[in-house]
Amino acid sequence: GHMNKAEQPAIKQYELPKSIVSGEQREERVKMSKIRQVIAARLKASQNTAAILTTFNEIDMKNVMDLRAKYKDTFEKKYGIKLGFMSFFMKAAVQALKEIPEINAEISGDEIIYKHYYDIGVAVGTDKGLIVPVIRNADQMSFAEIELTLVALGKKAREGKLQVSEMEGATFTISNGGVY
Repeated sequence: GHMNKAEQPAIKQYELPKSIVSGEQREERVKMSKIRQVIAARLKASQNTAAILTTFNEIDMKNVMDLRAKYKDTFEKKYGIKLGFMSFFMKAAVQALKEIPEINAEISGDEIIYKHYYDIGVAVGTDKGLIVPVIRNADQMSFAEIELTLVALGKKAREGKLQVSEMEGATFTISNGGVY
C-alpha cells in the first residue's frame, strides 16, 4: 500500500544526511558490575587468542524476492533507482538492534554504552577492495532513501572521494558478499 500512495513526491536526487541531533539522549552509559567486567575481559582475551569462526545461516528470501519483483518497476519509476536487497537487510538489522539493544552497544572501560541511534556501516566493493561507509540514522530512512544513499556512497567510494568521517562511527556493520 505504501508504494501506491500518490501524495509522496518522487525523490530525484538525494543529499547525504548530516547527523541528526535532537533532544533525545543518543547514548546511555551504564556501569558494569564486577562480574560483567571479568566476562568482557575474558571474551576479549579469547577473541585475541582463539581462532575466529564464521557461521553461515540460510533464510527463506522468497517473500522478499516476490515483493521486490512485484514493485521493482514501480519503485524505479518513482525514485529513479532500483530496489535492491540491502535496504531490506538494513531495515531488518535496525529492527533487530531495537529489539536487542545490547547488540547496538559497546564497552568502554567499565561502562556499557547503549547507542540510541542506528548508524549502519555497509561494505561497498571497489577496485581496491571493500570499503565501509556509514549510513547515518538508518532507522529514520525509507527504502528509497537507503537505496539512494547507498548509490551515492558507493559512487564516492569507487571514485576514492569518501571522507574519513563517512567511514567511521558505525554502530553495526552489514557485510556485502556480492561478487566476493
